[in-house]
Amino acid sequence: MEKIFKPQEDLLHPICLKGKRSAPPEDCGGKGGYYHLLKAINDPNHPDHADMLEWLEHEYDPEYFDADIVNKQLAEIR
Repeated sequence: MEKIFKPQEDLLHPICLKGKRSAPPEDCGGKGGYYHLLKAINDPNHPDHADMLEWLEHEYDPEYFDADIVNKQLAEIR
């Protein structure tokens, strides 16, 4: 988060205007584990490359971000 604006009266929940990168996968081992995961999945020669891809169970793009998805999740929290 970079800035908080004064709330609009007709707005019922926070909204995301823009963002960058995907959230780390659940249970990846904190900050250090996440950096290890990124290094491993981006280097086919890394000793943990195949294991990490198998652990993810689906395609993971660390650069992906969709504000619409975030806003749907924020709307469900209230």
